[in-house]
Amino acid sequence: MSTINFSVPDDVKEAFNKTFQGENKSAVLTRMIRDAVEERQRQKRRVVAINAILRLREKSHAVTDDEIEKAREAGRP
Repeated sequence: MSTINFSVPDDVKEAFNKTFQGENKSAVLTRMIRDAVEERQRQKRRVVAINAILRLREKSHAVTDDEIEKAREAGRP
C-alpha cells in the first residue's frame, strides 16, 4: 500500500475530521479518491461519446418537419 501526502486548508481538515469522526479516515479518503477517479473517467467517456455524436451529425443531412411527418405516417399501419 502507498502513502500520499498533501496539504489541505485547516478548515477542510477540521470539517473532515468532525464529519468522519470514529471512522477509518484512510478508508474514507480511499473511497473519495476512487470516486473522483471514476467520475473523471466518466467525464472523459462522455466527451468521447459527445464528439462521436457530433461527427455523425456533421455527416447526416438535415430533414424538414414535413419529411419527418411523412416518415411517421409511412411507418404507421
